[in-house]
Amino acid sequence: MRRLTKKKALTLVKELDAFPKVPESYVESTASGGTVSLIAFTLMAVLAFLEFFVYRNTWMKYEYEVDKDFSSKLRINVDITVAMRCQYIGADVLDLAENMVASDGLKYEPVNFELSPEQRLWHMTLLHIQERLRVEHALQDLIFKAAIKGAPPAQPQSEDSPSSLRACRIHGHMYVNKVAGNFHVTVGKSIPHPRGHAHLAALVSHDTNHMFQYFITIVPTKLNTYKVSAETNQYSVTEQERVINHAAGSHGVSGIFMKYDISSLMVKVTEQHMPLWQFLVRLCGIIGGIFSTTGK
Repeated sequence: MRRLTKKKALTLVKELDAFPKVPESYVESTASGGTVSLIAFTLMAVLAFLEFFVYRNTWMKYEYEVDKDFSSKLRINVDITVAMRCQYIGADVLDLAENMVASDGLKYEPVNFELSPEQRLWHMTLLHIQERLRVEHALQDLIFKAAIKGAPPAQPQSEDSPSSLRACRIHGHMYVNKVAGNFHVTVGKSIPHPRGHAHLAALVSHDTNHMFQYFITIVPTKLNTYKVSAETNQYSVTEQERVINHAAGSHGVSGIFMKYDISSLMVKVTEQHMPLWQFLVRLCGIIGGIFSTTGK
């Protein structure tokens, strides 16, 4: 009785087969059919191999949200050489609230404005690195995945005597509030003032005075990849230069001014990977589609 029930169950299952099979005695093997089968299996192998590379690859997901972190500080790294002696110039930051940020983290190092052969080689190396990064900047995902960390080697020291050093290298870092501000290098040391701040400048005579202005927009960025998780910043910059000539109506203060503004939006960049189940579904779709197309 049990055997009869099993046979009836198997018969019922066979009747539900939506893909009836042709008996092997009715199938004729031909050279063209074998060629099609060989091409189909080769195509399945190639597509499966390529799909595996797609599965191994990752991509970056970009999300945007309002930056709610107002208490943290923004670190500004500075390394600039000015063709004036250190005792004649000063650098500081004045933010939007007219607060002068302490520049204790900056060092004033007397140097020669003309680079030595070793320093020129060091400078050309940095320019080459920056140029390569600028070329690859269109491939933003590649830069994020690379997670380049560390600083370049320090600039070689000058071997000139101190009396011949007529330029000043200002380098170091400062921590500022996350509000718009103005980092500037101009004649004279900065001194506190009830109405803001001023520079104690000596009389310096030049044939021409120039104002160099850089307008920087900073975008806070959170980066999460499989190699690194960090909070960083992206920025864009435009520059302007003009001659200060009061007789011609071009007023202003000679110096280097870097005016920065911080975006209220934050960019979240997350590295993502295709899940295993999606890879298996895509793989089955490729193999099953080719199988059905070739009539196997």
